Parts: sequence; C-alpha cells; structure tokens
Amino acid sequence: MNKQEIIFKQNLFVLAIAVFIAGIGFSEALPFLPLYIKTLGTFTHKELNFWVGFTFSTTYFVSALVSPWWGKLADQRGRKLMILRSSIGMAIAIGSMGFVTNVYQLFCLRMLQGFFAGFVSNANALIATESPKNQAGKAMGTMAASFTAGNLLGPLLGGLLASMFTYHFTFLLTGILLFISFILSFLFVKEEFKPISKQSVITNKQVINSLKSSNLIFGLLLTTIIIQTANSSINPIVALYVANLMHNQGNTIFVAGIIAALPGIATFLAAPRFGELGDKIGTHKIIIGGLISAIIFFFATAFVTNAVQLGFLRFLIGFSDACLFSQVQTMLAKNSSIQTTGRIFSWNQSAMYIGNIFGPLVGSTVAGFFNYNVLFIVTAALVGINLLLFHINVVKNIN
Repeated sequence: MNKQEIIFKQNLFVLAIAVFIAGIGFSEALPFLPLYIKTLGTFTHKELNFWVGFTFSTTYFVSALVSPWWGKLADQRGRKLMILRSSIGMAIAIGSMGFVTNVYQLFCLRMLQGFFAGFVSNANALIATESPKNQAGKAMGTMAASFTAGNLLGPLLGGLLASMFTYHFTFLLTGILLFISFILSFLFVKEEFKPISKQSVITNKQVINSLKSSNLIFGLLLTTIIIQTANSSINPIVALYVANLMHNQGNTIFVAGIIAALPGIATFLAAPRFGELGDKIGTHKIIIGGLISAIIFFFATAFVTNAVQLGFLRFLIGFSDACLFSQVQTMLAKNSSIQTTGRIFSWNQSAMYIGNIFGPLVGSTVAGFFNYNVLFIVTAALVGINLLLFHINVVKNIN
C-alpha cells in the first residue's frame, strides 16, 4: 500500500466520521424549524408557510451566490481549509439561532449559515480527488452513508431534546457538534495540496473546454437542481403535515423527528451498495431506477391518511435518495479530471443550493394556496420531468 492510498483511507475514515457528526448537527433542528418559527410570532396559515419557505430558502440562496467563489478558493488554498472555514462558521451561526427572539433574527442567521456552507461538499470533493477511479462509487457511497446516518440520528435526537428541553438547547447542541467536526478535520485530515497562483487557476470556460462531454456534466447539474427542488419542497412542511395528520394531538414534535429520520435509515443502508452496483453496471442505471421509484413514492404519499403511512413512504423515499445524490457525484467524479473536479463539485453544490432555493418556495406556495396532498402530486410530476431530461442530457451522452 503506497503513501497516497494510506492518506486516502485515513481521510475517508476521518471525514466519514466528521460528516456523520455534521449530519446530526444539520438535521436535528430541521424537523421542528417550522414549529420553532411558529413560536416567534403570531401568523396566519399563509404567513406561516411563507416564513417557513423563505427561512429555509435564504440559506441556499446565499450559498448559491458564494459557492463558486469558495470553489475557486479551494483550488488555490486547498479543500481542507474550506472544510475548516465552513465547520467553524456554521457552528457559530447555527448555535446562535437558539438565542433569537423573532423571525427576522432567525432569517438573518440562516443567511449567515448559507455564507459559511460547504462542509460536506468540500469533504466529498477532497475524497473524490484522492480516490482511485475504480473505487470512486464505493468511496462516495460511504460518505453519503455516513452523512445520512447522521441525518438519521439527528431528527430523532432533535425531536427528543426539543420535547425534553427546549428548541433553544437543540440549536446550541448543533453548534457544539459542528465545532467537534472542525476539531476532527483540523487534527486528522491530511491533504497533499500544491497551491496554485490566481493566474494559474483555469477559467470556467477552460474547465468546460477540458470536459469530454460538457452536455453530460451540465445534464447532471440540472438533475441535481431538480432532485433538490423535489426533496426540499417536501422537507420544510413534513412537521406541519405530521401535525395535520395527527390533528395536533400527541407528541407531534417527536413523531415528526422520527418520520424525518426514516429516509436517512434507508439511504444509510442502501447508498454504499448502490454505489458498488453502479461501478459494475453503470451509475446512470442506478439514477434512472431512483427517479422512477421516487415518482411512485411521492405520488402515493399524497393519499396517506395517518402518520404511519406517511412514515412508511418516507422510508421508501430514502432508497430513492440512495440512488440519486451520491450517484450523481460519482458520475461527476468519473467524467472529470483531478484538476477540474473541485470546480465541478462547487458547481454541483451551487446546483443543490438552487434546488434548495426553489424547493421550499414551491412547497410553501402550493401548501399555502392548496394543501399538503397536492404538493406531493406536484413533486411527483417534477421528478417525472427530471427523468425525461436525464435521459436526454445524460444517458444519450454517455461514451
């Protein structure tokens, strides 16, 4: 085993733990964020959905603006520095959310969170650039499994803590967890990075010209946008939907936390296996299967009548997610050079942020003017459009 392979395995191990912790931190507050917003003022149904949508979206709007700049800086200074910058910045921003007294303060801190975003994407980029091409699918699947395992535990922990203590305590704990990820990354992640001058950094046009198939890459980025739009249109309203299905009776916070965690369980179990299978039969086939199953599961969710049915279908959605997010990243890594992977991953991160901007706005608008059931039907249709575009832009351009 050579030195480069040893460093790769060490980084994969350490960053898998770090993104697991970060996954807990990112997800433990999200299931009850709409309920937290509800405590920060007196809102009508439409006003509440408006603030939920915009508070979710603003983080990703800011992130979409700054992500390309962070990507260029990563090419110049290294991805480890970006990992450290993101983890400490978000630890401060999210931890401070526990001390807000109105929705405007929360909105501003969500913007600040967006400015410092990029921990997981930079961790993925570091692993992608170091992993052997024949192990890329397994490595990215491992990273996805670690992050979603954190996403699995986070809502359960967040729901339990919010029920036992307060929303404020949960935000503070999130900040502490992200600070732990900062310490782990600072002490144990090794990056053999050779700095390049600003003059030597290739332009976006040069990156595009160096690609074997720019249509394939941009097709994958479009796929990411629509995947994120579909999923993030649902995520902000899950807690409100659970409360509606339970007629605001019982411990809706804890139940919402459990249901929010269920997709993570499925993704954790399936992502590495789908990654290995994609290495063998073609990653694009795994993505197609994920899109088809997502259409079925989202459509069926529109007709649930209780929280148990909702939880079951959200669990199945996790298997679809395992076929999508990490597999798109794998295709991007396999179809780009080491010199351009960081830039392309930053583009993909921006694509995710764009989806996360539009998703909550779509979700809050549809839910505000119609109801939650209609939202799931609209989301299923959106995934259907994604399937068609993926076939046109990606499948037809595979060498």
